[in-house]
Amino acid sequence: MRQRRGSLMKLFCILVLIGALFYGAVLALNPWAFHIGGRWTPLLAWQGSGRLLTKGGVEYPLWVSFYPSSHFSRLHMDGQRPTGGLQGSAWLCTSRGVTQQLKLSGTIYGGWRSTEGSLMAFRLLEPKIIDVGQRQGYFDLAGRWRGPELVMDDRGSVGSTFRSGLRIEHASVTLEWDSYSDFQAVCAGATNNPVRR
Repeated sequence: MRQRRGSLMKLFCILVLIGALFYGAVLALNPWAFHIGGRWTPLLAWQGSGRLLTKGGVEYPLWVSFYPSSHFSRLHMDGQRPTGGLQGSAWLCTSRGVTQQLKLSGTIYGGWRSTEGSLMAFRLLEPKIIDVGQRQGYFDLAGRWRGPELVMDDRGSVGSTFRSGLRIEHASVTLEWDSYSDFQAVCAGATNNPVRR
């Protein structure tokens, strides 16, 4: 019994040490990950949703979740240098109760201690189940944090058509902290009809 207790204590100490080293590395390389969108994010991740407004005034509910990544663009954007990478996932509500899963990758520019005022750029890419050379639909978004909101648009970039035929053009969205279940509820009632403003 004493030997088992000692083994468990050693395992606990090793896990605490690994956790401390991990958080120390994130703090040194991506301190913004602890404070995303004006929120304390100790799990180093942010999730939110918004209504993606596209060409013709069609709206699609969009939900994203991202966290730090070691892969990012080395190019400058709007005169700002890249300070870290992003990865995660997204869901686009294409019609009532129907969603399209997307892979998220991107870069944060100018953000160090927090994301406030920083620029973020995403690529939202249709995943491949098995890579047999098929095309992948995607669209890009870039924008800045304004307090708890991430205000983004496609900056006139041209994406690629999804395998379903969907093409996202002239897109803009304001993302706010939100749960996936709230997004699902919005999607369940979505009409994706053109919005008159």
